[in-house]
Amino acid sequence: MEILKEKIRKELCGFDGRIGLTIEIEDDGNFYIDSEEVFRSASLIKIPILLAGLGRHKIGELDVEQLIPISKENRAGGSGILYALSDQLSLTVKDLMTLMIIVSDNTATNILIDLLGMEKINAFIKEIGFEHTKLNRKMMDFAAIEKGIDNFTNSREMIHSLKLLNEINDVIGITGPPIAYHALRHQQFRDKLPAMVNLEKITVVNKTGELPSVEHDCAIFEYQGRKGYVAVLTESVIDQNEAKQIIRNIGKHISDFFIRTHKNLLE
Repeated sequence: MEILKEKIRKELCGFDGRIGLTIEIEDDGNFYIDSEEVFRSASLIKIPILLAGLGRHKIGELDVEQLIPISKENRAGGSGILYALSDQLSLTVKDLMTLMIIVSDNTATNILIDLLGMEKINAFIKEIGFEHTKLNRKMMDFAAIEKGIDNFTNSREMIHSLKLLNEINDVIGITGPPIAYHALRHQQFRDKLPAMVNLEKITVVNKTGELPSVEHDCAIFEYQGRKGYVAVLTESVIDQNEAKQIIRNIGKHISDFFIRTHKNLLE
């Protein structure tokens, strides 16, 4: 783990911007850099929204097979595809959850926020231990942004979210993790943490987020039965391509760590 930590520290040397990093690898230890620092969440907020939806499903308050009409009034631009599809369209809640993750669909996200209720989402994530993750606005709400209203999280709470989505637990029960993993596994935005990983050897499922001066990614790495949870959040970034490349390099260092330490276990 010390070699991995040193490689990442060198990677971040001279980085012009804020960064929050959390790495937790089963049976190998953890690595934190400003993991409690709060950042604008960008599309990472869609992970806690998914968690809240699956939590409601677990206690019988939400039917994921319920059909929801996609009205013109609900459509939001930016990332996603629903805003461009035909008017006479209905999708299940589960499909909306999937689109919210795999193409970061803003229309799907806003419909789920309306369905679940913003206050109830925040109450749910607070109840399960989140102190800094807050949903304060819908996607593409420029009026709210101009007033300084935004969504927030930190790297440690993103890891907590991923763990809850990936394991059977009292929060989302037995049926929640397969729905979440299906969405994460079909993620279309793979240009950060997974970008330099040999995906034939190592499984990486992830969710990105970006805004002007913001580049985030969080992921679950899995190799030979071992799992690692990674969240890299950056903000106040001058060169977003540089931030993306640093996140890519961190993903590569983590995949190298898995392969190297697995070989050591076999020796």
